[in-house]
Amino acid sequence: MGSVGENGEMEINGKEDDLKAPLLKPSENVAITVPEESNKQYKKVRTVKFKIGEIKCTSCTSSIESVLGEVNGIESAVISPLDGRAAITYVPELVDVNKIKETIEDAGFPVEEFPEQDITVCRLRIKGMMCTSCSESVERALLMTDGVKNAVVGLALEEAKVHFDPNLIYTDGILEAVEDAGFGAELISSGNDMNKVHLKVEGFNSAEDGNMIQSCLESTPGVNHVEVDLPERKVTVSYDPDLIGPRSIIQCIGDASSGPNIYHAELYVPPRRRETERLQEVQMYRDQFLLSCLFSVPVLLFSMALPMVHPYGNWLEYRIYNKLTVGMLLRWILCTPVQFIVGRRFYVGSYHALRRKSANMDVLVALGTNAAYFYSVYIAIKAITTDTFEGQDFFETSAMVISFILLGKYLEVVAKGKTSDALAKLTELSPDMAHLVTLDSDGNVISEIDISTELIQRNDVIKIVPGEKVPVDGIVIDGQSHVNESMITGEARPIAKRLGDKVIGGTMNENGCLLVTATHVGSETALSQIVQLVEAAQLSRAPVQKLADQISKIFVPTVIIAAFITWLGWFIPGEAGLYPRHWIPKAMDGFELALQFGISVLVVACPCALGLATPTAVMVATGKGASQGVLIKGGNALEKAHKVKTVVFDKTGTLTVGKPEVVSAVLFSSFSMEEFCDMATAAEANSEHPIAKAVVKHAKRLRQKIGSDAEYITEIKDFEVHTGAGVSGKVGNRNVLVGNRRLMQVCNVLVGSEVEIYIREHEQLARTCVLVAIDGEVAGAFAVTDPVKPEAECVISFLRSMGISSIMVTGDNWATATAIAKEVGIEKVFAETDPSGKADRIKDLQGKGMTVAMVGDGINDSPALVAADVGMAIGAGTDVAIEAADIVLIKSNLEDVVTAIDLSRKTMSRIRLNYVWALGYNILGMPIAAGILYPFTGIRLPLGLLVLVWLLHHLAWFVLLSCCSLIRSLCALEIETIEG
Repeated sequence: MGSVGENGEMEINGKEDDLKAPLLKPSENVAITVPEESNKQYKKVRTVKFKIGEIKCTSCTSSIESVLGEVNGIESAVISPLDGRAAITYVPELVDVNKIKETIEDAGFPVEEFPEQDITVCRLRIKGMMCTSCSESVERALLMTDGVKNAVVGLALEEAKVHFDPNLIYTDGILEAVEDAGFGAELISSGNDMNKVHLKVEGFNSAEDGNMIQSCLESTPGVNHVEVDLPERKVTVSYDPDLIGPRSIIQCIGDASSGPNIYHAELYVPPRRRETERLQEVQMYRDQFLLSCLFSVPVLLFSMALPMVHPYGNWLEYRIYNKLTVGMLLRWILCTPVQFIVGRRFYVGSYHALRRKSANMDVLVALGTNAAYFYSVYIAIKAITTDTFEGQDFFETSAMVISFILLGKYLEVVAKGKTSDALAKLTELSPDMAHLVTLDSDGNVISEIDISTELIQRNDVIKIVPGEKVPVDGIVIDGQSHVNESMITGEARPIAKRLGDKVIGGTMNENGCLLVTATHVGSETALSQIVQLVEAAQLSRAPVQKLADQISKIFVPTVIIAAFITWLGWFIPGEAGLYPRHWIPKAMDGFELALQFGISVLVVACPCALGLATPTAVMVATGKGASQGVLIKGGNALEKAHKVKTVVFDKTGTLTVGKPEVVSAVLFSSFSMEEFCDMATAAEANSEHPIAKAVVKHAKRLRQKIGSDAEYITEIKDFEVHTGAGVSGKVGNRNVLVGNRRLMQVCNVLVGSEVEIYIREHEQLARTCVLVAIDGEVAGAFAVTDPVKPEAECVISFLRSMGISSIMVTGDNWATATAIAKEVGIEKVFAETDPSGKADRIKDLQGKGMTVAMVGDGINDSPALVAADVGMAIGAGTDVAIEAADIVLIKSNLEDVVTAIDLSRKTMSRIRLNYVWALGYNILGMPIAAGILYPFTGIRLPLGLLVLVWLLHHLAWFVLLSCCSLIRSLCALEIETIEG
């Protein structure tokens, strides 16, 4: 909450720097940098700076510059003879930094302070992936590309995240590597694209105009990168929101106008291509399926239905030439377009898969349908050339298999589209327009205009009327209202907002008018951070997926070998007469029977469901979790959470509200209350601990109440933090200690009986006593209380019913910790524990074989959050804790601990069910297709049954994917149970 200070100015909670810090920091292991680029007639040029040793005079620099001048791709080289500093401008497409370094060293000069390679991140949309082997092929192709440091490909999300060295490769080269692997690729973002503005410029007609605009922008502080698109008359600018904003960039372009060339820039919003492409893909598979059915259904009728209906199908048996019938010719004609036009995609996919020495679903389909088609062509040719040959064609098998595979792919694409609905809804929460107001020196509104949300800059004042969404994160500077934050946090109860309170972009203002100062814009808003975390989680692989990946690698080769063995297993015994002749149906020989069994094995196998079993469930869980206010940073955390048997809770800010209040202040010495308050304020003012802030606030209020005009000292020297105990320092000429009993004992300060009684009485009431010692004597004490969260007891009870034990670990004293634990129902307590001790307690529990989750909110909880199997950070906690955690509970509500664990359990249950279906289908279907039951029952998989199996499999898989959305409703049911 904000408050009004002595001078009438508003005081905002926390430090001013806290307002600039993002609510959620993205979890990145590799630093993202945007290298400096200039553009001379659209040629990509970079500059590298470093130091060269053993330069003694200008002749040394001249010789180096001369050597570098002979290297193709180096534009300029400037070297200082005084300190050896060098600035080399080069064209990365022609030469890299390693070559520049080697050239200088070959000239006899050592290179010093050479900069580390810049690492840039780009995200790609990958098209054409069908199963896990496809995603692995793309990942392998990227990792083998020179300059790519790391690559992660998400099958369900159909995206890739690539870390690369921009000095060695451009995004164009990365896209080319994906396309060479046989897949489509499209750049989504590169570098720090979140703080990027797209502009359309009027009056921009020539390359000279482009150079003018680009030069003006690149010379502007805060502009990182400029891309000019002359044909489209568009300019894309990456910028630092701390230094500049989109409106300033538009103004800069206008200022670049000269003479008759007047430039006018306006915001250009690129179309959201994700949903459009998804709909196009769905439509493509639907159209291909319908086109295939146009030919396949008549083939099915001519081969199976009409011949059984006499006399209507008799005309199909009419012989055209020798044994070639009308029905066979029609099936041949109708099947050919399905095989080679509709089925062309399977040939292309097989070619690229075999070229990269792998096999996927396309290879199975191509092998199976080609075997059926070309054997049928062989039968037709034999029928033309002889009048005694009798055989059965399989044209209908080829056509119907392709048709139903396309139907299956159509159902999968539809189902996969549903899994990303939650993330799409998050990205659409931010409003399109905002009311920008200008204030005079007295805080009165003097102007108001409507602008696009993307044009909002830091420190802008935004007016938010009732019923409108908050456009960006900010601080309320005027007005009161209630804001519904359920769209982001899942918290349905409106939250009161007044002077100094934070508001989150995307939330709904309900009943009052607010004036808000923008503090977080672009990629720094909470909504953007949530979307980034969810996308990163959806790209990550859960450990359970490794099983599917390993199976998928050998699945297709195994199926091909199994099909070949099946054919041999029926053909050779048939030729050798090892099984009765009557097993072979009429109008079919042993070769045809064996071939049909082999084709059945190829066609019935399906690796797609196996590859999608995990990523689809992870996508749904992370997306739905985010909409419930539970941010899961990856598949690893999602999987581990279901194994948790022990939850360790911090006390302050986790089990308690985290806003301590002083309820009592007492003196134990001859010091005056004014001096006592001054010393406590001076010592605790530098501490970030919630209790310290409560002490400072109460001491200031108490001193104002006394009304003394005496000047008091606020500066402290030799300030030292005693972790888990308190602080110490020198105020004026006095040594001051502020902390708990343990600090007094360490510093040899005697705690008398009167003080002990005071401490004991308040600790029994679950209050923390803060002692203030001046010059080695306890001068007084503050009694601080921190109310327990109302849901804490219910959550502990519910965890117990789930078979999960709860433990409290806190730095507070034993008496207070025990009282709080008793109130919420926790039986095991570790008190007076420092941050490293908390991590040690976690490791001790893990050493006993327990899977441990840690729930905390402060910087001192970070070591324990990292040490735990699953770290859960309270969303209102510090950025350090949030960054260290695996799961972030945005609402700061303990009920979300249950939600996270329950979400993990249901997700893992869904993944196991998916695996059972995917593996069970193949394990049961392939032996039956191979004819294992045929000798005993006479059952084999003819076309009709084969088609039915395919249809049922994909329909069931579609239902399984769609039912992943039940995770949300099931978790919601659990929370309703808790609240009830």
